[in-house]
Formats: sequence, C-alpha cells, structure tokens
Amino acid sequence: MENKGLTLEIPYAVLEGAKLPEKEIEDEFRKELAIALYQRGVLSLGKARLLARMTLWQFEELLGKRRIERHYTAEDLQEDISYGLGCQ
Repeated sequence: MENKGLTLEIPYAVLEGAKLPEKEIEDEFRKELAIALYQRGVLSLGKARLLARMTLWQFEELLGKRRIERHYTAEDLQEDISYGLGCQ
C-alpha cells in the first residue's frame, strides 16, 4: 500500500471562529476528529491516537475525561502489545 496522507481544507472563517489560540487549533481539530471517529467505530483506539498525535496513555485519559465508551477489539489488543513492547 502506498504511503499517502490526507490534507483537509478547513475554511478560514471556521478557523477564525474557533475560540482557540492559533497555535492550538491544529492539535485541537486533530483531537476532535480522532475522538469523533473513534466514538463512531470508524477508527480503532490505536489509529485514533495516531491521528490525535497523542500517546496511548494521553488518548485514553482524554477519552476518560470526555466519558467516551471504549471499543476494545483484538486489533486494539495487538496495537497495545506492540506499543508496550516499543514496536511502534
């Protein structure tokens, strides 16, 4: 599989309307997208935390603060084991 990324264009008016300091906007939008996709079951826990650019521990803590139910699959377990072994 070719290694491609995705560029998401967010209108300036939306960015300007965000009540966040400019330096925090990208991080916060990444977190919100990661949380929403995880909550819908579109992304696994491991993939969502990568999108959010957070460690597994940080993302788990964020989910806890938001009271978001965890979806824990066999794939998530494998990702957690790999992460714990330092393979990521």
